[in-house]
Amino acid sequence: MTDEKFPGWHGTTIIGVRKGGRVVVAGDGQVSLGQTVIKGTARKVRRLTPGGREVVAGFAGSTADAFTLLERLEKKLEAAPGQLARACVELAKDWRTDKYLRNLEAMLIVTDGADLYVLTGAGDVLEPEHDIAAIGSGGNYALAAARALIDTDLDAEAIARKAMAIAAEICVYTNGNLTVESLSK
Repeated sequence: MTDEKFPGWHGTTIIGVRKGGRVVVAGDGQVSLGQTVIKGTARKVRRLTPGGREVVAGFAGSTADAFTLLERLEKKLEAAPGQLARACVELAKDWRTDKYLRNLEAMLIVTDGADLYVLTGAGDVLEPEHDIAAIGSGGNYALAAARALIDTDLDAEAIARKAMAIAAEICVYTNGNLTVESLSK
């Protein structure tokens, strides 16, 4: 993802895969500035526990912006316990209409182990087709790889790991240092 204020910033690939009653979210650790890797061990997949219920979220884009959105998502989940879709829609509405939030540059993949969503600053709350969601610089590479693997005997985690490995081989803004979190229904 490129930031208009910092046009040389690139980074990350996040993928979510739902298969066999389990959802896995995996993200790489690379942050780059132009031709330089600034950090290779960033943690862009997080476990949230608003109201004691677990949610996993991965982000691409500005870290500060993503953390702001994750904090807001936690508040929405506390206000609507166990209702991930509702919390995501409420966050997307705020993100789209709030003067401050609308300038945030990030995307999120979120899951509660049953549902899987992509949230964007355009006000989108998307439930992906084929039970796979991917965002970030290498997102399309990971998505294509996972789509090719989804009908195999591999489980959700193996698909996510393999798709991320393929993305890391193709996308110069993605590395193989993964953070992987999973939840079951």
